[in-house]
Amino acid sequence: MWRFFSSLKLTIFLLIGLAVVSIIGTVIPQGTPPPMEYLQTISETKFELYSKLGFFNMYHSWWFILLLYLLTLNLVACSLRRLPHDWKLVNRQVTVLDEQLEKSLPNVQFWKVSQSAANLKDPVAAMLGQEFATPLVTKVNEEYHLFAQKGRFSRLGVYILHFSIIIVFIGAMIGSFFGYKAFVQIAEGEAASAVTSTSGEPINLGFAVRCDSFSLSFYDSGAPKEYRSVLSVIENGRLTVDHQAVIVNSPLTYRGITFYQSSYSQAGPPTFRFAVRDRKSGATTLVTATGNRPVELSEGETLTVLGYVPNFGTIFPGYTGPAVQVQMTGENVTTEPFALLEKYPAFNADKGGAYFISFAGSNQKWRTGLQVTKDPGVWVVWLGCFLLVTGIFVSFFLSHRRIWVRIGGGRIVVAGSTSKNQAVFRSSFDDLIEKLKKI
Repeated sequence: MWRFFSSLKLTIFLLIGLAVVSIIGTVIPQGTPPPMEYLQTISETKFELYSKLGFFNMYHSWWFILLLYLLTLNLVACSLRRLPHDWKLVNRQVTVLDEQLEKSLPNVQFWKVSQSAANLKDPVAAMLGQEFATPLVTKVNEEYHLFAQKGRFSRLGVYILHFSIIIVFIGAMIGSFFGYKAFVQIAEGEAASAVTSTSGEPINLGFAVRCDSFSLSFYDSGAPKEYRSVLSVIENGRLTVDHQAVIVNSPLTYRGITFYQSSYSQAGPPTFRFAVRDRKSGATTLVTATGNRPVELSEGETLTVLGYVPNFGTIFPGYTGPAVQVQMTGENVTTEPFALLEKYPAFNADKGGAYFISFAGSNQKWRTGLQVTKDPGVWVVWLGCFLLVTGIFVSFFLSHRRIWVRIGGGRIVVAGSTSKNQAVFRSSFDDLIEKLKKI
């Protein structure tokens, strides 16, 4: 069992498994119930299969959490298996360069000297301290042994990496068990004190969120450019957040609960304003139409709004601004549908039969859609991410480098080793040798 849980093969299998199921969770929309648009694209058999496998709420399914637990156990087992050996390398200092150690090291150079070991000891130690690290000097018989090392704790980088992944998992579990994802729709001027979770259960916020206003802007193509909600928070009858703008990627966070701008919809039919001027008398009257309900004019005729576009340029290039399609009906006349433009009052104004008609604007009450999340484990995840970056940096860019020098018998022997980045160490080792030979 110990070999199984501490094996690298298990690690690779679990990582591949998590990658595959994460792809599934990305391709299949998450949510209980799933979006209706997606349900219309799959058969009933697939729906039942996906529901039984938990694909619609995959990241909370028992088997996905089991994979995380197994990977955590595997990381702990691998770390405990390797840690005693690496800890010995960190703490054990082999300060004497004997012949057996010399033969086992990959980088060894020696040269003859005419000076005595006692005279060379201090200059070599000074040079080693200047170019590498302050050495520990040991005298064995008539020989002097110098030992210096740097970055010994870099051997623990992999354990920081393993620990950071476990911390991220713990943070994710905290968010999964004690947090939630929900949704709420709030009409302009109204407030909501509860939201609906992805499972359809109501969640009381403990305070109220009010939508003070909602605005919408469009590109020239007619696609939504930006939708902005202005929100206020009321708690215990007191206004605690006043008119904070919320747009996509700029949420409102209050008491650990974050409100993201997610969608919008119409809250009731729009109202349209028209300036109607009688051709005979010249009298101008302002009328208001609600939705597509006909509006009676003075001569018994009616004005009906058939459609509305926020940017007429998507239909007729060269024009901009809102436009409506209207039709005049009466006893003596029924006009063909025609367009009226807010920015161009004279456009089609003479097609209203006995009236000159211009579009004076519209009012639409909107309903903002907010995604609501509470994740108490987010700071734990951020801590894990910081440790993850630290562990990666230590593991890949730092190394445990050691230098031994033996002076005696009319020669100097220098040996070195590193835990990684052999080519870089070899270059610096050769530079050190050239400087030691000049002493």
